[in-house]
Amino acid sequence: MAKDGSTAAADGTTAGSGDIARSLELLWGAGERPSRGPKPGLTLDRIVTAAVAVADAEGLPAVSMRRLSTELGTGTMSLYRYVPGKAELLDLMLDRVLGEPLSAEPDRPAGTQEAPGDWRVAIDAMARTYLDNLRRHPWLLKINQARTVLGPSALRGLELALSALRSMGLRDPELIGVIITVNSFVEGLARTQGDAAEAVAQTGLSDEQFWDSQHPYLERAMLSGAYPMMAGMSEDTFSADFDHFEFGLQRLIAGFEALVQERTAERTAGGTSDPTAEPTPDPTAEPTPDLKADPTPDLKADPTAEPTPDPTADRT
Repeated sequence: MAKDGSTAAADGTTAGSGDIARSLELLWGAGERPSRGPKPGLTLDRIVTAAVAVADAEGLPAVSMRRLSTELGTGTMSLYRYVPGKAELLDLMLDRVLGEPLSAEPDRPAGTQEAPGDWRVAIDAMARTYLDNLRRHPWLLKINQARTVLGPSALRGLELALSALRSMGLRDPELIGVIITVNSFVEGLARTQGDAAEAVAQTGLSDEQFWDSQHPYLERAMLSGAYPMMAGMSEDTFSADFDHFEFGLQRLIAGFEALVQERTAERTAGGTSDPTAEPTPDPTAEPTPDLKADPTPDLKADPTAEPTPDPTADRT
């Protein structure tokens, strides 16, 4: 790794592979050009917007400084005054699209959406919105996001997700686990759908044509008796009408529901239904000394001394 935090193998498909410090400066507004003087026609926002548009239409390989300069009608070297290169530009692109609204209202302005009150609704909205996001920006599935440089948009999305899931009453690592599980499910399904579409584009064969070409061989295999389980499956087993996304999402929510019920039962058995409540004191435990009390003994009080007689008392 170079002194500036960049790597020699920055290929434009790995997040955080450029100058990390510079990406952070640009993401958090510390690296913007001065606003003095005439307003420039070219801005960082315009560059990122153009890059996302090109990637959406033609894929990430089509994004280059030369291509963006053509799209923006400026010289290539002018772009480098705003962003060092494609690796840093990718960090900005990711924050832009990952910060799109989490709620089921994608047209709501960024930063104004609110977390759903029910965590089940939140997970449902999270999964559907992320799937829509991946369909709008299929190049996201080509990115290694193991080390995403976190900007304000990505953090805002994570904050919204955590706020919506807090009512589950799970531990913090478990809440992150819920988000990772849902995102992984969505990414896997989106990648399968994307690969199918890409195969059609690359081969020119539709799915129906591809499977029809295999039908004679598969039919003989099923009649051979070597695959009784598959041969006995119903005609609609592989029907395109079956919604695998809906099926998987509802099973995930049901699984999380079981975990939430388990945690609730544990808290109830422990004497509290509030995961944020203070633990119930143990009556068998030794009392905790009051460290704020005056440790100096009262020399005037002798617990073993006889009481002083009252001279006014009746001596009868």
